[in-house]
Amino acid sequence: MAGLDDDTPIPTALTLHRKSRVLEIAFGDEQQYSLPFEYLRVYSPSAEVRGHGAGQETLQVGKRDVELLDVEPVGHYAVKLVFSDGHDSGLYSWDYLHMLATQHDTLWQEYLDRLAAAGASRDPADNPPPAPKHGCGHKH
Repeated sequence: MAGLDDDTPIPTALTLHRKSRVLEIAFGDEQQYSLPFEYLRVYSPSAEVRGHGAGQETLQVGKRDVELLDVEPVGHYAVKLVFSDGHDSGLYSWDYLHMLATQHDTLWQEYLDRLAAAGASRDPADNPPPAPKHGCGHKH
């Protein structure tokens, strides 16, 4: 299972900074990272975001103002992050968090490039709500 390899760095501290909207993660004494809430949300490991296979990813838009409400431990291998937009289905294993931390600059730029290519925005007000999935929602 992800996060249980002998090589997986285990966090020594997770600190939620609500005012600056970052999750600070320490892997030992010398590896400390500050991951913005928005970054963690748009790179959620959930099937809702990543899909069930390559090419099924869903671009997350309008997440600039998302808050991280809670960090819940999941066994000894992951945490579940609870976001203000209701998203809470991603399990962030230690190896996934370490990858997000060490590849932050590259992944963030990839996200910004995908947003630009889609003509979408990080700002909630700039993105129209999604169309209903099944009809208009009214009974006829």
